[in-house]
Amino acid sequence: MKDKSNLAPEVLRQAEEALFEAIVSLSTPAECGNFFRDLCTPAELQALVDRWTVVGLLREGLTYREINARTGVSVTTIGRVARFLAEGFGGYRTVVERLDH
Repeated sequence: MKDKSNLAPEVLRQAEEALFEAIVSLSTPAECGNFFRDLCTPAELQALVDRWTVVGLLREGLTYREINARTGVSVTTIGRVARFLAEGFGGYRTVVERLDH
């Protein structure tokens, strides 16, 4: 994705941190839903939901083609999710492990 921000790198980092702090402050799924519905366009929220759905289906062992047929998510996006699940920043893995326990 092309960087469209006019913010200086340090200002952008601070803005990201402020966003992440706002997310961490939410206490319930309902609060998260309200926040993300205010923050995101319907298409952006659907993209996030699609990616999270792909995580679960990959963990179930479905192939990319099976996931695509079931969800309509592109094979390219499925591959990206799979790559980040295996070798990304650890965000998917952290949440998956916490939800599994």
